[in-house]
Amino acid sequence: MWRDLRPLGRDAGSGGYRRYAWTGADTDCRAWFAAQAQARGLAYELDRNGNQWAWLGARGAADVAPGAAVVTGSHLDSVPDGGAFDGPLGVVSSFAALDELRERGTEFTKPVAIVNFGDEEGARFGLACVGSRLAAGQLTTDAAHQLRDAEGIALPQAMERAGYDPEAIGPDPERLARIGAFVELHVEQGRALDLSGDQIGIASAIWPHGRWRFDFHGEANHAGTTRIEDRRDPMLTYANTVLAARKKAKIAGALATFGKVSVEPNGVNAIPSLIRGWLDSRAADQETLDALVAEIERAAVERGERDGVDVRIVRESFTPVVEFEHALRDELGRILGGGIPVLGTGAGHDAGILSGSVPTAMLFVRNPTGVSHSPAEHAAEDDCVAGVHALADVLEGLACA
Repeated sequence: MWRDLRPLGRDAGSGGYRRYAWTGADTDCRAWFAAQAQARGLAYELDRNGNQWAWLGARGAADVAPGAAVVTGSHLDSVPDGGAFDGPLGVVSSFAALDELRERGTEFTKPVAIVNFGDEEGARFGLACVGSRLAAGQLTTDAAHQLRDAEGIALPQAMERAGYDPEAIGPDPERLARIGAFVELHVEQGRALDLSGDQIGIASAIWPHGRWRFDFHGEANHAGTTRIEDRRDPMLTYANTVLAARKKAKIAGALATFGKVSVEPNGVNAIPSLIRGWLDSRAADQETLDALVAEIERAAVERGERDGVDVRIVRESFTPVVEFEHALRDELGRILGGGIPVLGTGAGHDAGILSGSVPTAMLFVRNPTGVSHSPAEHAAEDDCVAGVHALADVLEGLACA
């Protein structure tokens, strides 16, 4: 499975992945998922939001009693030039865990499903977890229809081009009501397990996090003829804001990253008229995050006043702290025999989005370098196999009770 999936959406130059929502690479990944379901005799289903489902013991969600299904899976899309493991490891491991349980001769008493949630990374339209947000009602249909990529293509247009009906998207409470437990396996995006020497961990919580767009409006002018004193250069304000974000995040023990920027008119010999920078910020608690972002905003505005630059800030997305259900988390620990480390994470996941609607939990697989969202992202084969065995044990414990 890993060998078949590996070349899909891979950029030859960077070695990273560009599996963006509703593109050719995404279509190829979706075809791979459907083929894996078919090869195992699972009932394949596409929901109203384009999320893919493969069912064992049911013909589809409508065939499942409320709260009866045990679901696992993750996503197959990527960030720009992302790694191979973030998302796909969870999907591949889900199919492998099912294979393992069939080899054991496991008799399920509950329906089991594997899911591939669409557009988890938000690389194309700027909003993470679109598929699960729509299903959970955390993203309205109208708001989804307003999402646009860098080329101005709207989400409905992209979906239609890929052969899906954008008018069907929206909340899917009946489907979610049929899920009794959702367990997402994911490569760890940090080094906690490597430092502790453990192969597998259980998630305790996801830090609150969000994305803010900072617009720095200055005045375009000639780079070779405009005196320094006469300039209203938004690049200066932007650069100072980036440095301020790093400093204030370090003091707060939190995270703040400007990872995306656009420049207008984007000429080598032109003073910019507009800089747009996107801030990603995360912290262990809401109070710290709110205070940190407020300080970054204040630093941007104050510097803008000195530079003659108008600063406008828009919060584009936000996810509050997610405490995974303690009962399900404790049950995973019991099934796995105790001694499994429980750790928090600053990364968002579909499991976090769904946690407000269904009981959710996460398993982490050791990442020896802690690198993620990069072609250098890695997990050793023996750790991945340990993850499969752990997920199989969890599914057996939950779906055969």
